[in-house]
Amino acid sequence: MFPGSFNPPTTAHVAISNAARAQHRLDVLVWSVSRVALAKEDVQRPLLDDRLTVLREVASSIDWLEVAVTDAQLLADVAAGFDVIVMGADKWHQIHDPVFYDGDTARRDAAISSLPTPAIAPRPPHDVPVSMRLAVPAWVGSVSSTMARSVDPAVMVPEAARFDAQTGAWTDPARYERWRTTRYAT
Repeated sequence: MFPGSFNPPTTAHVAISNAARAQHRLDVLVWSVSRVALAKEDVQRPLLDDRLTVLREVASSIDWLEVAVTDAQLLADVAAGFDVIVMGADKWHQIHDPVFYDGDTARRDAAISSLPTPAIAPRPPHDVPVSMRLAVPAWVGSVSSTMARSVDPAVMVPEAARFDAQTGAWTDPARYERWRTTRYAT
């Protein structure tokens, strides 16, 4: 499973997913989205339902990709029952921060040790243990959803780019709010 907000999904998410699938011989990979992502509680745009619509459209064209929604926030809880957990080196670094475990390093260590096999995509400047490193193209480490929203929308997957062109979901907040108001008007 590959947890994330996928806000928006990018070409890097797909490249990482492909690498994890190949390297770990996965039949299925699940993009898992928390209803309220840890450390991203303020995400309001686009609405979760709209992001899930885009993610499901992406998955519909990739026979081994599924999308799941969870109320869990800690990756140890999100990944329970899976064989492999996929993430970027930045996330790997973040989950080692005791702040996410109420400052309790024993709780942190227990959560990390309970994770399924980690498959970690390199992302400078963070180190990745060699045994956990995914073999991804070098460009993957420089692509992010933040980049897609603010600098280079071309790194969005085509389904997200189409939705953004239609609604402004990621690149034009005012247009998205107008679209949303019109769409959800009763």
